[in-house]
Amino acid sequence: MPPPRFQALLLVALVAILTLALNGPPSTADLPTYESVAEAVKNPHLPDVGSLPAVPNPFGPAAHKPPNPAAQPNSTVASAYGKLAWLTDFKWRNPFSSSITLDENTALLPPLRERPPIYTYYNARKKQAKEVAEAENRLVLAWRRAWWAQGFRPVVLSRKEAEHHPHYQLFQRMELDSKVEVDMMRWLAWANMRGGILANSLALPMAEYENPMLAFLRRQEYPQLSRVEGLDSGIFFGDQAAVEGALKKLVNCPLLKNMTANKDKIAATAAKDGGAVVNLLAPADIAKDTNANGIAYYSTAVITSSYKTVADTLTNTTQAEGLDLLSSLVNSHLHLTFQELHPEGLAIAQPLPEHTTSLIEPSIDIARNLTQCPASPMPKSCPPNRPKCVPCSTKNSPKLQLFPEFVNTTKFFTVGTVPHPYTINSLHYTRNNLDVSFLRNNAKRDLWLNTLTQKSIGTGHSESYRLLQFKELVAANPAHSLWLTAERTSKDDLDWIFGFELPTAASKTREPTSPSEKSELIVFPRPAFPEPVKGIEVPDSIWTEKEKGRLNKARDAIKSKDRFTQGIVDAVEQWNLADTEAWKFARAYSARRRVERKKWEEEEGKYAGSEKKASGKGRWTDRFVL
Repeated sequence: MPPPRFQALLLVALVAILTLALNGPPSTADLPTYESVAEAVKNPHLPDVGSLPAVPNPFGPAAHKPPNPAAQPNSTVASAYGKLAWLTDFKWRNPFSSSITLDENTALLPPLRERPPIYTYYNARKKQAKEVAEAENRLVLAWRRAWWAQGFRPVVLSRKEAEHHPHYQLFQRMELDSKVEVDMMRWLAWANMRGGILANSLALPMAEYENPMLAFLRRQEYPQLSRVEGLDSGIFFGDQAAVEGALKKLVNCPLLKNMTANKDKIAATAAKDGGAVVNLLAPADIAKDTNANGIAYYSTAVITSSYKTVADTLTNTTQAEGLDLLSSLVNSHLHLTFQELHPEGLAIAQPLPEHTTSLIEPSIDIARNLTQCPASPMPKSCPPNRPKCVPCSTKNSPKLQLFPEFVNTTKFFTVGTVPHPYTINSLHYTRNNLDVSFLRNNAKRDLWLNTLTQKSIGTGHSESYRLLQFKELVAANPAHSLWLTAERTSKDDLDWIFGFELPTAASKTREPTSPSEKSELIVFPRPAFPEPVKGIEVPDSIWTEKEKGRLNKARDAIKSKDRFTQGIVDAVEQWNLADTEAWKFARAYSARRRVERKKWEEEEGKYAGSEKKASGKGRWTDRFVL
């Protein structure tokens, strides 16, 4: 046997011979030619150099990861009323959740609606005043809030995402005009997220939830790369292959082959309709969609021509003030759109109205906010996509009415308070404490649900049927009603449910006024309290105070750890199975909505447009009270 070193040498030679025999010798076609090398030296932006590592910057913004469809939301949350759990299942249209979950404390909810991501590009300037940065973040926050309420998942991109794209180094080497470079970085960041929807941060949805354009975008089926006619560079949509295909064509654009000679022509493309990338590509590369009445785009041209009060303040010396006025204008138009979508105004459901004045006070407070005319620097203005709207005024503000049952029409927006059966029995029968004997001898079963649905459903239907209809009302039609439990005291997420910031200030007179001499804003008076239900006398202050006391005692009893009290609460729940199921369903649905929002806010909190960056502090510091 030869020495070990010769054995190793023979093994290496054998592997080389086998490799040559199977694959053949290297081909000259694999080697670069002189012409290709010369072209690469002359135009270094043409070849695809692949993904190069970016220089680490620990102080810069982080980059988003592409969407992960396998991620699942949480299904439990702790609250003041004990652990709250829910199970997502397509069998949610079942009268009683326990028949599926096999657990009395777990509610059965419909699957979460998928939220398609929608992207915007925002790259903060390095040197700018703090108040300007916060004002810009408030604008982006308004964009995120509006799209979230319409069923989307807003994501704010920056140059960090663009740096992860393989073509980033090619465009980085070009001496591009600043506006052209921003537009190209925007497209690279979008492509790195695998396409989808790309919107300007001043392009917001202002239409009903069922608007054809918004419904189309939610389906996430984009046959070709497209933009919307009349919205300039406001919104684009296309799948990953279409976006990447457009960027490959952009790399080989004739104007980019000679940057020195075409510098002025390239810079001019940024000022044309659609932006630099659109005009550097061929017209056939990006299709135009004409159905876009659901999106309002506050472009520079639109602000200058239609909103002069705001445009005059967007100068170098008053930029922060101008951006805040623009935020108020956008918010007022979102609120106005909501009011016009419900021409009959707001309806507050108040079953058993004799002793439930205190119970529905939170609902009345929400409804008064929704019917108040929004604060605006230009109260008589309309959104860009609806120039013939009817502005809100003290003479034509939406109506606010109380109904002893649910009114089945989308012309109203309904705000409902779902009480625990212990709460409603304590209030209705004016008792500070309940016991089993009283329940059996005096209390009617499922009093709240039967009263709520007696007009919309009528008589002759079982509690199971009424439960199904109520669950459909809560979960299948959230754009026209809001149902909150009577035991919930936190209202921090309402702005995200409606898509705009509810009024926080009101005129102290009966006429619109400015909050201060220097302010450009106009605020409106707070709407009056609604008239009581017909045939029901308004209780005096003594009875109202007693109602508040019973309401607080009921809340304490429901969350009590005392075994005797827990036994009474359990007995009330067993006596009112339908009312209990309605309360648990509404409570779990509201909790899941808040958990979904909270989880998303935690993920996006470090990026531009988050609540923390816009206001200096987060709003998700309160404990869940559901």
